[in-house]
Amino acid sequence: MKDIGIGDLDFDKNSGLIPVVVQDFESREVLTLAYVNREALDLTIQTGLAYFYRRSHGKVMMKGVTSGNIQRVVSILADCDVDAIIYLVHPSGPACHKGEVSCFHFSISNS
Repeated sequence: MKDIGIGDLDFDKNSGLIPVVVQDFESREVLTLAYVNREALDLTIQTGLAYFYRRSHGKVMMKGVTSGNIQRVVSILADCDVDAIIYLVHPSGPACHKGEVSCFHFSISNS
């Protein structure tokens, strides 16, 4: 695995935001999809806690600041185009604001 720096990430491709797939470190279950700007990623690296850019609020927020369901980040991986990342986390509770373990709990049908 090759190390890169924050400056190598392509924040310009999506108006300053990079999508983040959040996975449980132990199970590798996908918990959510979120976005970071440079500030959110810097805070995540500095604190070891997941920070995201909340588009609905227009600001950076720590995951769990209101629910208490924080995510401790174990590792951060970038894709080959350096425009998407993965947070591998130890979650302290559900990732979904609706109380589900994962935000991905609906199946799509043909109806």
